[in-house]
Amino acid sequence: MPDSSMTKDALQAVPNLQEYFRDSLDAAAAANRVALEDQTMHYVVNLLTLFSRSEDFYEAGPDGPQLRPLALMLADAMDASSDEQRNYSLQRIGDVALFVAGFFADGLRRAVVDVDYYVHMGGGAYNSLAGSIRGTLRGRVLGDVFSELSAKFPALVDVLQEMRAAARECDDQDTLRLYELWTKTGSPRAARLLRDLGIHPINQARTTWEH
Repeated sequence: MPDSSMTKDALQAVPNLQEYFRDSLDAAAAANRVALEDQTMHYVVNLLTLFSRSEDFYEAGPDGPQLRPLALMLADAMDASSDEQRNYSLQRIGDVALFVAGFFADGLRRAVVDVDYYVHMGGGAYNSLAGSIRGTLRGRVLGDVFSELSAKFPALVDVLQEMRAAARECDDQDTLRLYELWTKTGSPRAARLLRDLGIHPINQARTTWEH
C-alpha cells in the first residue's frame, strides 16, 4: 500500500536501484554509527534490491500473493527433510523479518505481533543458519555474514528505518511510534530521535525481550 505521506512530486527516478540502495544504506549506517563488513553490506543491498520486486517478497497463495507468517516458516525449517531445505527456510525468515521490521514497522502496530517479535525471530534464524552451515563451502563464504546479521539485527533494523524515514517529517503519530519502538526494542535510533524532539526516555519505561 502506498505511503500516504508520499506525493507524486516526491517520487524520484532511480537509474540503478542497487546503487541507490548502496548509497542510502551507507548514509543510514553512518547516521546510526553501525559498521558492517563489506560482504554483509553487499548482502543487505542485494536483499533490498531483490525484495523491491513483489514477486520475490511475497509468496503465491490460493488467494493471491501473500506473506507467510514467520511461525509457519519456522515450522517449515523444523520439519524440513534436508539441511538444504532447513537452511532455505531459516534464511527466508531472517530476510523477511529484517525487511518487514525495517520498512513496515509502522504497520505492525495494528498487528498481533510487533517489531520486537520480528527482531527476535530474524536474529535467531540468522544465528541458527550461521551455525548450520559452519564447516561447509557455503559457510566459508557466508557464515560470517549471517553471524553479523544476527549480532547486529536490531541495529540493522534501525538503519533500514532510517532509510525509510529519510524523506519524511516527524508528526505526533511518528513520535508516539518512536517511543513504542524504543520501549520494545531499546532502539538507539529511536532514543536519539526522541532526544532530538526534546523527549528523554528512561530505562525504567522499557520492556524486556530476551534475544
